[in-house]
Amino acid sequence: MRTYMLVLAALGVLVCQTASAQSEPKAIPTGDPGVARATLIDNAQVRILRVEIQPGGVRRIHTHDDVRFHLFLPMSGTIEITIGSAKPVGGTVGQAFYIEKSTPHGFRNPGTSPAMALEVFVKPGAPVAEREARDLATLLAAAYSAPH
Repeated sequence: MRTYMLVLAALGVLVCQTASAQSEPKAIPTGDPGVARATLIDNAQVRILRVEIQPGGVRRIHTHDDVRFHLFLPMSGTIEITIGSAKPVGGTVGQAFYIEKSTPHGFRNPGTSPAMALEVFVKPGAPVAEREARDLATLLAAAYSAPH
């Protein structure tokens, strides 16, 4: 529970940071055309990335073997996500996707305007329960979908 509260506090800081354009970290291009990411938080328990996807941008299928699980949260624009062997689905703002360690996944922006998502990675050793992580995803989605 203590870790959950620390993560919530960190996310509170994140929301405050992203509200100010001056304090936002610059997105760095990835190896995938049209996809860039900025690290918002990275500590022993959690890593949070802001992912920017240009129209037509595709993040190829990949896995994360260094985390327990992660949450993918579409925040703006049009995003299509593929998880495991499932068919691609459209991700809507405020929706959260739970992705287990080592699960193949990828995403793309089939729209005509830029899209953004947050990725919250829970690292090994972080005592966060799955239910708490889903609650956290709901809070993050609500915070980012609210008018600023």
